[in-house]
Amino acid sequence: MTTFADRVEQVSISGIRKVFEAAGEDAINLGIGQPDFPTPAHARRGAIEAIENGLTDAYTSNKGTLSLREAIAAKYDRDYDVAIDPGDVIATSGGSEALHLVLQAHVDPGEEVIFPDPGFVSYDALTRIADGTPKPVPLRDDLTLDPATVEDAITDETAVFVVNSPANPTGAVQSEADMREFARIADEHDVLCLTDEVYEHIVFEGEHRSPFEFAETDNVVVISACSKTYSMTGWRLGWVVASNRRIERMLRVHQYAQACASAPAQYAAEAALTGPQEPVQEMVDAFERRRNVVLDGLEDAGLEVPKPNGAFYVMPKVPEGWCEAVLDRDVIVVPGDAFGANGEGYARLSYATGTEELKDALAIIDDATQAVR
Repeated sequence: MTTFADRVEQVSISGIRKVFEAAGEDAINLGIGQPDFPTPAHARRGAIEAIENGLTDAYTSNKGTLSLREAIAAKYDRDYDVAIDPGDVIATSGGSEALHLVLQAHVDPGEEVIFPDPGFVSYDALTRIADGTPKPVPLRDDLTLDPATVEDAITDETAVFVVNSPANPTGAVQSEADMREFARIADEHDVLCLTDEVYEHIVFEGEHRSPFEFAETDNVVVISACSKTYSMTGWRLGWVVASNRRIERMLRVHQYAQACASAPAQYAAEAALTGPQEPVQEMVDAFERRRNVVLDGLEDAGLEVPKPNGAFYVMPKVPEGWCEAVLDRDVIVVPGDAFGANGEGYARLSYATGTEELKDALAIIDDATQAVR
């Protein structure tokens, strides 16, 4: 009789999807993890022109087109003053594939992957699919990840630790001091730091810094994507940046599982990266205004809310029964424990929706909060 692999049987459907499936058709959706803005016109045009010029009919290089990888390398030079060889980049089918490649190439059966809890749901699932051992660690009260907590969790069996800033589901942004510490830990303990920077440009206070800037070895690998910065979640275009020896190992996984990222998406991404950046700032400004509306509304309802400084999520502490009461009133929120055991007692709300809808949702949330107190 055929059976299924144990590593897959350990993984269940995301708790986020379960919430969506249980919601009514007319519910206000504060659970979605994607911007509600259109993809910038110049990115769309980049794909259209490539299609019309016959550039997208065939496979590209496994790593992606040279012009896209040059654009990605130029981005790191421009944003972080870090020199990247285009040969040390793989264009992937979204940030999710990039995460998958890193873990598949660096985790042996039973080896540990340390990641934040609450944290992005894929960290646990993709660790299990790589036959690794998930090792979630708690966050500070402000929902940032303490480097000391990571360092204390490292054992001889640790292969990777994950840093995510700005973070999903918390919206927390790590300080430069933290990022320097994460780089030091990767160097001194000879453990890989996987830094997930998909939300890198959606920052409201301070600035995003990367452990990649500060590492003295090649023990830091960066993943990012066009998905959030350019509102291109459906285009499925991300990338991984690492030393050449690491890229070549990840390429072995990528070339057999994926061959190459979608060609039209690659040309759209190149146009997004090299074209006008004003749409990004306009989107970030809108998210900051919405964040302030949501923070005020949740605090007025009497909830304790760690202030998020990036991404487009907020994670208030909520009383028992709160998520159910809000969902029953047709506002979709995601219970915090969908993101790990330490998320219990919290909920994730996304403000990637219009301001008027947010205000309507906040009025309903206030009613639900009073009902469960």
